Amino acid sequence: MTAVHKANVVRLSDGLFLREVRNVALSYPDVQLEELIVDATAALLIRSPDRFDVIVTTNMFGDILSDEAAELSGSLGLGGAINAGDDICVAQAQHGSAPDIASGNIANPTSLILSAAMLLDWRGRRVFNDRLVAGAALIESAIERVLDDPETRTRDIGGHLGTDAFTSAVCAAIGAAK
Repeated sequence: MTAVHKANVVRLSDGLFLREVRNVALSYPDVQLEELIVDATAALLIRSPDRFDVIVTTNMFGDILSDEAAELSGSLGLGGAINAGDDICVAQAQHGSAPDIASGNIANPTSLILSAAMLLDWRGRRVFNDRLVAGAALIESAIERVLDDPETRTRDIGGHLGTDAFTSAVCAAIGAAK
C-alpha cells in the first residue's frame, strides 16, 4: 500500500493524514506501507504503473492521480471509481457527470458501468451475497468483451459507437453470458 502525500509542504492536513495512515498500518503488520510524495507518485505512475497495488491519499491528490491512471488505460471514460468505507460505498463515474456532453450521446459509459459493478461487488462481499459478486463479475466480463472488439468501442478510444449503442452492446454481452 502506498500512502501519497505532500506533508513536506502541506504540513498540517497532510501531516495529519500521514500520521493516521501510519497508526492504522500498525494494526496490519502484514501489509507493507510505502510513503511517497505526490510529485514522485505522478511520475512513477506513468513510468511504472505496475509497481502500485493500492494507493491511499487525500481527496485532491486521489482525484488527480486516478484521472492520470485512467488516461494511461486509454481514456478517462474507462476508469471505474468507488469511495468505500466500512459501512458506506458510493459509486461514481471516474470522469464525473460530464454535463458538457451529457445530451450528445458521445460519453463513454464504461466508467459508470464499471463503478456500478464495483458497488455490487462491495455490497455483495459485505452481506455475503454471492449473486451480487457474480453479477459484478458478469458486468466486468461483458465490458472486457465489448472493448476487445474495435467495432464496439466508443469514439474516445477509436471506435464509432455512441453512449446508447455501447450500452446496448454491453447489455447484449451480459445477456449472452447468462
